[in-house]
Amino acid sequence: MPDKPFFNRTAIITGASRGIGRAFALALARGGANIVVASKTAEPHPKLPGDIHQVSAEVEHAGGQALPFQVDVRDEEGVNRMVDAAVSRFGGIDILINNAGAINLTKVEATPPKRFDLMLGVNARAVYLTSRAALPHLKKSENPHILSLCPPLPEGDALRKWLGAHAPYSLSKFGMTMLSLGMAEEFRPHGIAVNCLWPRTIIATAAIEFAVGSRDMFKMARTPEIMADAALGILATPAAELTGRCLIDEDYLRECGESDFAKYLHEPSYTGKLIPDIFI
Repeated sequence: MPDKPFFNRTAIITGASRGIGRAFALALARGGANIVVASKTAEPHPKLPGDIHQVSAEVEHAGGQALPFQVDVRDEEGVNRMVDAAVSRFGGIDILINNAGAINLTKVEATPPKRFDLMLGVNARAVYLTSRAALPHLKKSENPHILSLCPPLPEGDALRKWLGAHAPYSLSKFGMTMLSLGMAEEFRPHGIAVNCLWPRTIIATAAIEFAVGSRDMFKMARTPEIMADAALGILATPAAELTGRCLIDEDYLRECGESDFAKYLHEPSYTGKLIPDIFI
């Protein structure tokens, strides 16, 4: 891959103030990209380090250009302003990464309506809003990509397992996947690639620490860089050659010739089993 494969390409990344979104932003910045660092977090949080201004500074230090933008991806007007700001600052949009997410691993009976609406809004509905808003500009790009963080669609017993475990969250994530696969077909005539990406193992992020388990699980997790490296490969591929796929980070990197996965361990000395991510 060239030293600056994303030079002068513009990427909007939602949920970019920490974790996997931040890793995406820095990886693309090292490749020369312009990054719209989009997130609700505009000021430091006592429990969750990272905000749009901090990550924007890191993006510019890494060699990219940054535009910090505070947005709630459930807000149609806010999403439209984000897209307009990206085009005004950088002249267009080449990449949209739907990374923002809401997670609550509860069954229907234990899920309040407000939490249900939050997950559907931040997960499935936001993919619709951001993709639709960016579409006119992606049509003008030479290599346009939409990448969403959502799982492959399971079948049979696996589908029943995940719906039974936490139907509201599963619905919101499978909704992202179905919408992405539909857009891949709808946008194919325009040369726009639409793909899904999901981790094989848990990733050491705030979601694992606060929503899934605890920080103790980090020793059995990989770092966000494995997702970033997989995304780089996907986004560097000509759009017509890779669209409509549900990709798993490790599997895709193996397809690309990667064999050293120890470098992605959160604790390099750990030799035990890693925890598979949900939906795997």
